[in-house]
Amino acid sequence: MSPILVRPVREQFEHDRVIRVLQARYKRKYEVVMNPGAEQNASVSVGDNAMYPDLVLYSVERGRKLQGTVEVETGESVNTLEAMAEWGPFSRLRAAFHLYVPPNSLDTARRLCAEHQIVATEIWTYHTAADQVRFTMVHREPEAPVKAPKSAAKTDARPGKEAKPAARKSPAKPAAAKKAARPAAAKSAKPAKAAKKGPARKPAAKRR
Repeated sequence: MSPILVRPVREQFEHDRVIRVLQARYKRKYEVVMNPGAEQNASVSVGDNAMYPDLVLYSVERGRKLQGTVEVETGESVNTLEAMAEWGPFSRLRAAFHLYVPPNSLDTARRLCAEHQIVATEIWTYHTAADQVRFTMVHREPEAPVKAPKSAAKTDARPGKEAKPAARKSPAKPAAAKKAARPAAAKSAKPAKAAKKGPARKPAAKRR
């Protein structure tokens, strides 16, 4: 129960009923400790103060690390004083903060969160029907995206020198192309031998 609020008996009965149902739901994943009514079974440290949320969620591992806090509000407890005194401190812990409110108080809860910069990991509404309690999620804070590690580029060991790209080898030329590429050796033409000329013959004298 909030130290700044005394609920009517009927509302307190409904409140404790809801947190018992939530305890059974969260037990599937966490170790859960409940603080119904005026009980103080488990606390969380907010600065120098010990505070007692309705449910405290611990990891099931050996260290029992705090995983989250849960606050269930009734119509009377969705107000500025409650938001500043409890929602704000719980939302600043390094653990999830889950807020449960009646459907007719949802708009007020959202407005209070916006005005006082309260970030709830999840906001739920609940309503009772006969012997059942039903829950509806109306808000979930998106998770931070995980950045992919950058691949380290291979560089020269010496500073200030960029790595040279590897030279590409040209494809092998076919044998026929190699032959065509080689110019045929021109055969040197041998000069023709000059014909030997004999002594010039005198023309025969004409007979008279």
